[in-house]
Amino acid sequence: MGKEEDLRRMFQELTGYEKKKIDLKMEGIPASPMQIVLAHEMREGVTYMRDYILDDEGDIIELDFQGVRTEENQKNEETQIPRKINKMSK
Repeated sequence: MGKEEDLRRMFQELTGYEKKKIDLKMEGIPASPMQIVLAHEMREGVTYMRDYILDDEGDIIELDFQGVRTEENQKNEETQIPRKINKMSK
């Protein structure tokens, strides 16, 4: 299965949660299914972990995506060339 198909399925899944009135968040901030899918598509150096919040009966009431830096992501960042910012003088 390709990345595009994975993202499409994720969007459908999250839209289903939204229709069931389950709160969707990223890092504790409310987010739409499209915002979450786009973040996954554009992620650089971050993997997202799902945090399911349940009510007393064990039903999902909230789904929060938390960014997690993995060892592999940190190594990739360390090998990138640092960007220099030049300040313009007046």
